[in-house]
Amino acid sequence: MHITSTNIGRPTTIIWNDKKEQTGIYKYPVSEPLLLEKESVAKDTISNRKVHGGVHKACYLFSKDQYPYWKELYPDLTWDWGMFGENLTVAGLDETQIRIGDIFQVGTALVQVSQPREPCYKLGVRFGNQDILRQFIDHGFSGMYVRILEEGQVKTGDILQLERTSENPLTVKQFFNFLFERKKDPDILQLAIANTALPERKRERLKKYL
Repeated sequence: MHITSTNIGRPTTIIWNDKKEQTGIYKYPVSEPLLLEKESVAKDTISNRKVHGGVHKACYLFSKDQYPYWKELYPDLTWDWGMFGENLTVAGLDETQIRIGDIFQVGTALVQVSQPREPCYKLGVRFGNQDILRQFIDHGFSGMYVRILEEGQVKTGDILQLERTSENPLTVKQFFNFLFERKKDPDILQLAIANTALPERKRERLKKYL
């Protein structure tokens, strides 16, 4: 896996439910390296820190390999890297193989996979169609958030080097699918609750399915 593009969000005003809001979903490629800090990417726009940024969502990665699928569905959009609000567009990122808790060296930063991305209405705003939320869920390739174990810089062309594989076999895709299933797989449930790389609050909420 390697970094195809580094992307930063510009503060953008949108209208949602007849109210003005600020959003950082409009991310675009930049030429300079990104500094991955403990709770965010330096110079990135985070409009609502209740649901974006923070230790468990410090940086968002999305797969370059998924772009052709979405370009075919939305051919009339003006396409560029960062369309999904990702800070890092990554060639070769495969959620079926990456485990929650895996640790990677990328550039001078050390990161740990913390959770999949759950889409919200702002992705629909970026694509001009709220139907993309259901399409995104059904497609099942969510990208992933990472926590920053060691702060550092990341630039285009940097390799994601796997440093440690999580002992818990729960993959990003398995957990993403699980979140939206009406009937919860008990085996996946147990893996998720036991996976300490997931945010504690999320694991506690899952216990209601026991």
